[in-house]
Amino acid sequence: MTLRQLLGIDLPIIQAPMAGVQGSALAIAVSNEGALGSLPCAVFDVETIRKELSVIRARTSKPFNLNFFCHVQPDVDDAREARWHATLAPYFAEFGIDPSSIRPGPGRKAFGAEHAEVIEEFRPPIVSFHFGLPAAPLVSRVKDTGAKILASATTVEEARWLEANGADVIIAQGVEAGGHRGLFLTEDIATQVGTFSLVPQVLKAVKVPVVAAGGIADANGVAAAMALGAAGVQVGTAYLLCPEVSTTALHRAALQGPTAHTTALTNLFTGRSARGIVNRLMRELGYMNAAAPRFPLATAAIAPLRAKAESLGSGDFSPLWSGQNTTGCKEIPAAMLTRELARGLPAPK
Repeated sequence: MTLRQLLGIDLPIIQAPMAGVQGSALAIAVSNEGALGSLPCAVFDVETIRKELSVIRARTSKPFNLNFFCHVQPDVDDAREARWHATLAPYFAEFGIDPSSIRPGPGRKAFGAEHAEVIEEFRPPIVSFHFGLPAAPLVSRVKDTGAKILASATTVEEARWLEANGADVIIAQGVEAGGHRGLFLTEDIATQVGTFSLVPQVLKAVKVPVVAAGGIADANGVAAAMALGAAGVQVGTAYLLCPEVSTTALHRAALQGPTAHTTALTNLFTGRSARGIVNRLMRELGYMNAAAPRFPLATAAIAPLRAKAESLGSGDFSPLWSGQNTTGCKEIPAAMLTRELARGLPAPK
């Protein structure tokens, strides 16, 4: 069965869920064009997810994807928080921020029983997960609704684990991809390889369809991934300039600026490795810093620095998420961009 048949889509293109910069508008535009639009649910509370789902149901009859995180929420480590605040102390002083006013927050929420209830209520056709899969009983609840499950793998070992534990489709995420790594069996970023190295290895290791993700930004990249044997592609960065995306003006300027090609994996903004355009904070603290609290607790102390800097017109403390290939970023409607990505693909049967 092809990816198109399995997911009920016309185009083997998945819009990458991009938490923090999009809501339902992008997902609707992509789905209506025949590809698979995605809603990033990790930063939404349950009521917001319900509202966004109601909007999606009202504006498209096509398949769509709900994406969730599956991290283990860490306990607050007071000693580590203190080290993190000490590391950031010069910046707090620079911007006149009182660090005692900062309280650790949950940031992003992992998939749980309350989310399973929403899935059972709305019965979305496709549900995807990042950082592994939820506990087996939760996976069963999702599957019982008839939803197909997609999940990200950054290594062959992760792909095998996901297939064995219920994933219907594996998204092979290469090191080029923007945003958070989907890694979950290890935190060692040295295990990361490029998309076009990872995809053929995963194809040999699993029987379910494999989607290529990372560094794919135009029709040529889509065609190359498909020629390699991928059942489809997942594209994120290329959509970041579309009007349906809430990318900030600073982020948009960075994506179009001379340093857009200079990206790195960093844990500074959330506590977990994610790829973004290099800025002042990354240069001065190092891309990966052991003082950063575990995901997603690092975010709390960065938030006031980000807000202050952005109010002054600076993205030096902002997570400017981006993949390595920004050449496909265009200020055009998402439907038009989706059509451009699909150029040259065989017509749906």
